[in-house]
Amino acid sequence: MLFCLILYRASSIIADWGLNHHKIVTMGNTRSMRAFMSERRALFPFLAALLGVCALSLMDAFMKGAALAAGAYSAAVLRSVIATVLIAPVWLGSGGRWPTRAILNLHILRGTVSTFMALSFFYALTKLPIAEAIAISFIAPLIALYLAAIWLDEKIRREAIGASVLGLVGTIIIVSGRMGAAEFDTETLKGLAAILFSTLLYAVNFIIIRKQALVSSPTEATTFHSGVGGLVLAVFAPWFFAMPAAGAFVDITAAAILTLIGAFAITWAYARAEAQSLVPMEYSGFLWAALFGWMFFEETITITTIAGAMMIVSGCLLATRRGPDQTLL
Repeated sequence: MLFCLILYRASSIIADWGLNHHKIVTMGNTRSMRAFMSERRALFPFLAALLGVCALSLMDAFMKGAALAAGAYSAAVLRSVIATVLIAPVWLGSGGRWPTRAILNLHILRGTVSTFMALSFFYALTKLPIAEAIAISFIAPLIALYLAAIWLDEKIRREAIGASVLGLVGTIIIVSGRMGAAEFDTETLKGLAAILFSTLLYAVNFIIIRKQALVSSPTEATTFHSGVGGLVLAVFAPWFFAMPAAGAFVDITAAAILTLIGAFAITWAYARAEAQSLVPMEYSGFLWAALFGWMFFEETITITTIAGAMMIVSGCLLATRRGPDQTLL
């Protein structure tokens, strides 16, 4: 059903393009042509954000396996180091220069926040199924929606709020079905506490990404994101680091590559669209998490998962619509 919706959406776009293209050529209206192409290009940030969320969800699956084998801390340290080694030459080779103090401070802030956000999230993955952890983290976009209005002076459109509400309702449906069958013990409570802490940092990270994307290139932002994270985590290496086995190291390397892809795509998207418009794309992460959880860890997908996922997809599609400019804040 999900792929049918995506196929329908894609076919509608292609059909609309063909119809409009014919009209534009017939009328010879170059101004309408430019406006039409500009409208279609506006979809690119949403597609980039969707790609980024998919890559990061797959990264979560690899990191869960690595964290179970080597511990969340050791896996997180190596992921940051490998990612930095891979992306730094790309940034330098493309003419990258050391940023100004103001931009560097922003890089350090995001790297530090992201470090503890990721570490607590990876720990939560060792206690909870991937899909449940992702679902709970969907509180973050709702918080970020209003933080964007406060810190970035963005106007909150009705479509953005409606999309977030649909996503939240879908998440509640999914969580109610999955969590109702879960056995709550001490380890589960630790996982819930960790994911809630990670979620609070995640909401703040949304806003930092938006500010960072406006003043630095995606390669620069991604390089410092990984580099700062590795340095922050390295402080605790003498007490917590342990070299993982070869199998876990392969998972960590794959996770590092996926981290770069996801971070690059999301940074590119946030530089070209408002945070409140892209936030609902995060809800698609549950779809990917459910798929990868089933593929890698045999986590089942229930009817409530499907029902909630459909609402989440509806919210994502609603967020891409640009109707009259109606704002609430």
